[in-house]
Amino acid sequence: MNKVFHVMYDDDDTLKGAAAQLVAKGIRVKDVFSPFPIHGIDPIIGVKRTRLAIASFMYATTGTTLALLGMWYFMISDWPMNIGGKPSFSLIENLPAFIPVTFEFSVLCAAHGMAITYLLRNGTLPGMPATNPDPRTTDNMFVMEITTEDNHLAADEMESFIKETALVELSIKEYK
Repeated sequence: MNKVFHVMYDDDDTLKGAAAQLVAKGIRVKDVFSPFPIHGIDPIIGVKRTRLAIASFMYATTGTTLALLGMWYFMISDWPMNIGGKPSFSLIENLPAFIPVTFEFSVLCAAHGMAITYLLRNGTLPGMPATNPDPRTTDNMFVMEITTEDNHLAADEMESFIKETALVELSIKEYK
């Protein structure tokens, strides 16, 4: 039977020190729950950099493409109009006038795409089940989640290593 350890701390520096101590002993920390971002915890527990910047670039590129196609269709193909003496038969000749709208639409698509991706990736959209082990982590406590499934040590040995840290509370649950 697999076990999950939820180790609670009352300070972010204490949690970082405990995480470094446990990782040095070969224990893999699955996740950390905190009321605010803890700078420097990612390299300690082995969290890789995200590919969110690549997703943002793809959303912005999509926005640029949609803006240019839309302006070509609206201003040149569908209903050409002579506004301010600008020729209405070519996108290239009108491109300087389209730059502000293209930029703004690219930013709009990138921002909305990133927000939706972030919410989906973290499972925090309305209606999604919460995975927070303790509601106090949204206020003033910090929880480190460690599972026996991710580690090669026995549960009793892991528990003794965890109890050597400056923890406030320890919760051990079994799961399948």
